[in-house]
Amino acid sequence: MRCVHMYKLGIDVGGTNTDAVLIDENLKVVAAVKNPTSGDIYEGIMGAVDAVLAQANIDRKLIKQAMLGTTQCTNAIVERKGLAPIAILRIGAPASVGIPPMVDWSDDIAAVAVDTAIIGGGFEFDGKRLADFDEAACRAFFEGVKGKVESVAISCVFAGVRNDDELAAAAIAREVLGDDVRISISSEIGSMGLIERENATILNAALWQVAERFTEGFAKSLRDKGITNADVYLSQNDGTLMTMEHARRYPILTVACGPTNSIRGASYLSRMDDAIVIDVGGTTTDLGVLQAGFPRESGVAVTIGGVRTNFRMPDVISIGLGGGSIVREHEDGTVTVGPDSVGYEITKKALVFGGDTLTATDIAVRLGMAEVGDASKVAHIDEEFAKKAMAVMREMVEEGIDMMKVSNDDIDAILVGGGCIILPTDLAGTATCVKPEFSGCANAIGSAISKVSGTYEALVDYDETPRDQALEAARAAAIEAAVEAGAVRETVEIIDSEDVPLQYYPGHTNRVKVKAAGDLSAAL
Repeated sequence: MRCVHMYKLGIDVGGTNTDAVLIDENLKVVAAVKNPTSGDIYEGIMGAVDAVLAQANIDRKLIKQAMLGTTQCTNAIVERKGLAPIAILRIGAPASVGIPPMVDWSDDIAAVAVDTAIIGGGFEFDGKRLADFDEAACRAFFEGVKGKVESVAISCVFAGVRNDDELAAAAIAREVLGDDVRISISSEIGSMGLIERENATILNAALWQVAERFTEGFAKSLRDKGITNADVYLSQNDGTLMTMEHARRYPILTVACGPTNSIRGASYLSRMDDAIVIDVGGTTTDLGVLQAGFPRESGVAVTIGGVRTNFRMPDVISIGLGGGSIVREHEDGTVTVGPDSVGYEITKKALVFGGDTLTATDIAVRLGMAEVGDASKVAHIDEEFAKKAMAVMREMVEEGIDMMKVSNDDIDAILVGGGCIILPTDLAGTATCVKPEFSGCANAIGSAISKVSGTYEALVDYDETPRDQALEAARAAAIEAAVEAGAVRETVEIIDSEDVPLQYYPGHTNRVKVKAAGDLSAAL
């Protein structure tokens, strides 16, 4: 057997806990820890790193790759903190002037826009020009915001079909605003649908300061801990990884990476490629679907912090149930669980830890389903009441399972997350339900074992380009995108391919979408 000479460090920051794992080059888990998430995110990360290194007792210089899944971008959007002032340019007059950018945004987040403009240009669905690109108006707009912004968002009508005008506008922006300007163009970020794609591009542009702060901060923190030989990667929301440089360019793609990491980790730990993943945290339970080892992608617009977007996001539903969910009995005898939770304060406030708040974890301990804290502190809870509370928790999850299924057939399920101790494994709607070893750190494991992906999407008229030819070109483009993101070309495989006829478009127009994924470049 080959001697182990490389380790991967996977970290996932949740609202309640920060999880860290070390795995060796054979993808065997060497150490796994949970550390409370702190107000200062890096304090929580470094606490987890210290704990996992102490448990593993290895030479830190042998850690060759470090992966981080973080909610920093999500939090920045939801909390309206750290967003940078930006300029927004849409190319699509006169056709698109009826709905201005950020039309349905709340005032507090719309304030990121220093100035907006809609100029002439853009294309039809088939790539034919809609209007001539107004270069003079484009230049005048960027001259007007010079010195006021360091980031711009550029969108264009049907940019997914042709992005000529976006690239032309980006070149002018760089010429006028200088080489340091951060440019986000919609064709590289979103899918079909102008408004949602534009929204995602705006958010991406506004997040550049947040992205720089957490990428540089994470790398520095690792160096401070003596982890100096590691290539650093960020988890993205399709269950794969991207380089630090990629994360700085596309920070929006790190949104929702927590659930996807858990889904990927669940697949690895259970050796299942198709199943429902039930990820129970301290506050919420996320349900997602494994398809061929990767998260099922959402087919509808996704709202983030009140903003509708359509870039690639996992198909995940969240319910207000976690290990810290507060359990209450009401005057009419009914029992409710959540949605409020003690969160990361569970070790202080839950009854089993000497607190005074009845939580879902206390119920699980009382019923003998979990061994945490001091069971004697919940012995006074009436068993019938505990069973009633468990029935409520079970029903909440079973309803979620039913929502995620695409047929009436029972489906395999995987329970993961630090809070999965609160749920039984005999859930209605499931064929088998497993809690694999290290399930509590599935998210960090998912981060550590993730691959690198690339996606290509376009509208193609099969009357003009034969189907086989179009799909082959799409596969090649997806593979190139994966390689550009950091994958080893020889390991890249097509993991998803679809072409959907668009009935309302002329001819035989199809939406072609292909996704490829491959292993990270070796860090040895």
